[in-house]
Amino acid sequence: MDFVVIDVETATPDPSSICQVGIASFLHGQLEEEWQSLVNPECDFAPAHIAVHGIHEDDLWQAPSWDKIYPQVHARLAGQIVVSHTLFDRLALERARRRFDLMECECRWLDSAKVARIAWSCFARAGYNLPSLAAHFGIAYRAHDALEDARCTGLMLLRAMEETALSAEELLDRIAQPTKSKRVRRERVRRASP
Repeated sequence: MDFVVIDVETATPDPSSICQVGIASFLHGQLEEEWQSLVNPECDFAPAHIAVHGIHEDDLWQAPSWDKIYPQVHARLAGQIVVSHTLFDRLALERARRRFDLMECECRWLDSAKVARIAWSCFARAGYNLPSLAAHFGIAYRAHDALEDARCTGLMLLRAMEETALSAEELLDRIAQPTKSKRVRRERVRRASP
């Protein structure tokens, strides 16, 4: 029941253009700590992204750049099960890390969108985006605010753990197991290989 959830907002379609980060830490199945920061992405903002999260370049003139904030992020994630809703946040962190040539963060990643698809059959094929899940479970939050998204993701994950009777560790193992369609594809490839 111990895990950390991270969410980021970006200034442009480039995932490394992180302009806000939010982290929600859960301990023994309870929200233990929340942390957030605006981040100066050191680039011009795309109007479409401003329309989504409402963060403007002018809001960030005193915000640290990613290389300055990363030690705080790293300290919260290192050695943990880190949850993100879809792979976007994980990709954004990796791209920003590479952009600034920062040390890797050793952690284990859990995609809560995949967890939702496993936990509830009604979300197996569609509707597993965070706003849909929050509405379905009555979790009040403001979408596209990094800390709100992280907190909501964590609360949804706790419900999935309750539904499946699996811990975060067990969900990691479950997601790592090949699905029937992956096994069938591997078998076809193996038979087709000379």
